[in-house]
Amino acid sequence: MTTLCNDSDLQDLMAAIASDDRDEIARIDRLMAAHPDDPRLHFLRGSVLAGIGRPIEALASLKRAVEIAPDFAIARFQLGFFQLTSGEAVDALTTWGPIALMPEGHYLRFFVGGLTHLIRDEFDATVERLNQGIAANDENPALNNDMQLIIDQVTAIQRTAPPSASDENRDAASATSFLLDQFAGRRPN
Repeated sequence: MTTLCNDSDLQDLMAAIASDDRDEIARIDRLMAAHPDDPRLHFLRGSVLAGIGRPIEALASLKRAVEIAPDFAIARFQLGFFQLTSGEAVDALTTWGPIALMPEGHYLRFFVGGLTHLIRDEFDATVERLNQGIAANDENPALNNDMQLIIDQVTAIQRTAPPSASDENRDAASATSFLLDQFAGRRPN
């Protein structure tokens, strides 16, 4: 039987992570030793590892969180986002597939839709969907900040494009490359 760590231990861990405690990984690993199948711990570990520039370990932890709990929507979203910012757009789209089954109007569906448009360099649709997601998201403000950064970059690309350029050819840089520049080394939310 899978046992989850108790809420107070998880809250203490979250507080330590928020305070930039340098012992984050060791704290998570101690809890994971007692609760090896708690997807929240794997998700947090992956998030912290991504933030400190250990992408291979981060990817493994995020994947494990989704393996343990396929319906853990934010973990699935962040795994796909990590894959996208690592240049693996096809993997991201595959990971995000089940998010399409979430209720219409859910912020993660909007965000996945926006990022899918971004992969295709469909900038107007990207901005529209990400804005819809931000408006619908009242449970994860930090994620709204990340999506706003993407909107800001897309808007900047649109402003610098020649007026006669078509949407498909507005910028030589791919959507993935500017995502990599913006989010490389940042901790997923």
